[in-house]
Amino acid sequence: MEVLQLLCKEESIMKLPEMIIFDYGGTLLYEPGFDSMAMERVACEHLTANPLGLTAEQIHEHAQRMFAKVAEHRKAGAEMHQHHFMALVYESLGLEFDIPYSELEELEWNAASSGAVMPHADGMLDYLNSVGIRTAVVSNIGWSQEALTRRLDRLLPRNRFEFVIASSSYGVRKPDRLLFDIALHKAGLSAEKVWYCGDTPAADLIGAHSAGIFPVHYTGDAPGGTYRPPQWYEQTDIDFPYLAIDDWRKLPLRLEELRGPTE
Repeated sequence: MEVLQLLCKEESIMKLPEMIIFDYGGTLLYEPGFDSMAMERVACEHLTANPLGLTAEQIHEHAQRMFAKVAEHRKAGAEMHQHHFMALVYESLGLEFDIPYSELEELEWNAASSGAVMPHADGMLDYLNSVGIRTAVVSNIGWSQEALTRRLDRLLPRNRFEFVIASSSYGVRKPDRLLFDIALHKAGLSAEKVWYCGDTPAADLIGAHSAGIFPVHYTGDAPGGTYRPPQWYEQTDIDFPYLAIDDWRKLPLRLEELRGPTE
């Protein structure tokens, strides 16, 4: 079904943005075949102390139990940094490694999934670069800001993101407007000059709107339509204006309409 519509009463509310900020997962990139077990297998390759003689499978079971505990805090709006989570999991088992968590984190993430680009996200970013619309990223993610930045740079090498904000660096998650306020300060822009694009209404649309930023709901899917369940979009009722778009090739078309004729 084609989706490119403004869901509001007054179309005049849409103004050409000076910057568009993006969510990460399911918006710009996704993680096909994510395998959390692979994380512990690669971690075991760097063990220097394992006093309980645990296997990768046993470590993984413990990590899953710890993640379930942390998930309750995440639901309440808190974010745990991946390095802290690794310390919680591994040090509670007496495990030690020959590399720091900052290196082990990236090995684990890439082992779980090397990541992939959402359809046409790279071309859409090329367009924004070509017309001088600034870009950045704000993501709900436990992985470190540094690891996220490297992943974005690896998979979207032509990006010109001015900054990348990971919730793990601040301890709070979208829809908390603090993350959006931080982004506005980093950009040096007022909210009405910025759009925010994300795939999760409860976090992305509500969070952006709370900070006065115009929200864009991206409803496109990964190849094969396997990335997110149908009920993903049934979680939240939205009663404010936003743009819904299902294909990144359509965003430039909408922006060109706002730009108007050029000489």
